[in-house]
Formats: sequence, structure tokens, C-alpha cells
Amino acid sequence: MKITFIGAGNMAEAIIAGIVGHEIVTVDDVCVSDISEERLEHFESGFGMKTTKSNAEAVADADVVVLSVKPQVFPTVWPEIEAALKPDALVISIMAGVPSSKISGGKPIRVVRVMPNTPSLVGEGAAGIAAGEHATEMDMQLAGSLLAAVGVAVFVHEEEIDAVTALSGSGPAYVFYLLESMLEAADEMGLQPGVSRELALATVIGAATLMKETGENASDLRAKVTSKGGTTHAAIQTLEEHGVKDSIIAALKAAQARSIELAKG
Repeated sequence: MKITFIGAGNMAEAIIAGIVGHEIVTVDDVCVSDISEERLEHFESGFGMKTTKSNAEAVADADVVVLSVKPQVFPTVWPEIEAALKPDALVISIMAGVPSSKISGGKPIRVVRVMPNTPSLVGEGAAGIAAGEHATEMDMQLAGSLLAAVGVAVFVHEEEIDAVTALSGSGPAYVFYLLESMLEAADEMGLQPGVSRELALATVIGAATLMKETGENASDLRAKVTSKGGTTHAAIQTLEEHGVKDSIIAALKAAQARSIELAKG
């Protein structure tokens, strides 16, 4: 199975590192195309794989083509790629806001859409995978195996991709925003930066791990550490008074709405 990545960005690198590291494919079976000489040299020296600036050359004998370019670049690069595609090639898109129907363009091109996120860079990603009109079950399983190499991969309907984008695609930014706020507060309270960073990171990772391993829901776990009249209760009460939960819900819905808007062009 030969895989070509159109676009040599961080997400492409994360997926390549995962699938090569897990021996899903060999380095010899992967090709990367990009306009950046620096990025191509990075892949050549770091992975020892074939690279090219020609998208047509890159996809000519590829069984799987991963579109990992920015959405706004898609209209420019796609005509050349489509013309050079093998008739039975599978196209996997990790572009946000580009529906599978726009990629296939009414032709029987097999497309699978994937919404990964940045923790894929450290093998802790979360990805939603959706089938385009002509994608097969085997295509979905293949896409799932590729994304599982860099984290968690779940199957969804394509109409749910915008919600996945809002939840996990953009989700790391919400966690970083929380951590940013916690660390600013820690600084104002007099903790040393190194101490506060270590404690904050351990707290977020520990809370997520506890929820994952116990299987309990978030509200029950929160209640267990929120004794009435205690310090946690004072904090949660303040968050409620400031409408933080409503703001978070509104933020995710805004991200979903923007994703839908981008998909409509």
C-alpha cells in the first residue's frame, strides 16, 4: 500500500510518524509533496522517505492520498491531483470545512473525511472519521487504523463532523485556555512558575485519566470533590455566577457554526 501526503505540515508528520512507527506501512511506501523545500528536506533527513514538489508525480501510483493542505489551498491544488489519481485510489481528507462532496465533485471518487487534533503530535490525538458517498467499509477501517496510530479514532456520520470539529478538533485550545487561566491565577497567588506548571499539568492529566478509568461522568466526579462550604465549592460557585458553563457551551456551538459556514463556502 503506497500512501502520499499532499502537504508536509505538523499533522501530516504526526500521522506519518505514527503509521511508520507502528509498522502499518514502511518508509519506502510513503511519499510527501509540498512546495516548501525546507519541509521536504525535513522529511528526507528525518524519515528517509521520498519527497517531491510535484503533486501529480506524488499521487501517480498512490493507493491512498491524504489531503493535508490548508482548506483555502484545496481549489488550487485539487485539479492537478484529481487528474493524476489512480482510478481506485482512496482519498483521505484532514481539511476542515471541506465536504467530501466538494472533493469528489459528483464523480465516484472514494473519500473519507477525518478531523484529527494537535495532540496527535505526541500520540494522544482524538479523531472523528466519516465516510463520503462512495467510501467502503474497508476504506473506513483503513482510515481508522491510520488514525489509531496517533491516538483515539471514532467513526461518525459526515453531518457530525462539524460537531467533532468543535469538540475535539478545537478542543485542545479550550484546555490550553483553562491552563493559561490557572497559571495566571497561580502567579497572582505567589506560586513559582515551575511549581504551578507542574501542578496544573498533573491536575488536568490526572482528572482526565480518573474520568477515563472510572467511567464516571464529569458531573458526578465534580460533585465528589465539591464539599459544601469548602474551597472547591467556593470556586465552582464563582464559575457558576460568571456563567462559565454557559460560555463554554456557547463557544463550542460557535465553533460548530463556523465549521458549517466554512463548508458552505
